[in-house]
Amino acid sequence: VQLQASGGGLVQAGGFLRLSCAVSGRISSIRVMGWYRQARGKQRELVADITSGGAANYADSVKGRFTISRDNTRKWVYLQMNGLKSEDTAVYYCNARGTVYSNWGQGTQVTVSS
Repeated sequence: VQLQASGGGLVQAGGFLRLSCAVSGRISSIRVMGWYRQARGKQRELVADITSGGAANYADSVKGRFTISRDNTRKWVYLQMNGLKSEDTAVYYCNARGTVYSNWGQGTQVTVSS
């Protein structure tokens, strides 16, 4: 499974961005798709994930502001980010987990100016 993230950029606090992750390869083997982020000097953390059954899970810090979704083909996974805060500034990564693997895409930088 290969992943390509895009959609990052510079936005003012209170603004919005939508991240996209293009998924290719053995899509049927994916059990969970997720978005993670890593701020400078901090560990990578889960932002949101969605199971193959469609159940979504969010970090407390983004609940009510971010929404993870995917298209019907499962070739695209999105992260809609509203009400962005300066503390959301980080490199965002998409991740695909199967039963025997956990694959990462390259990161996309999100910078929120206050």
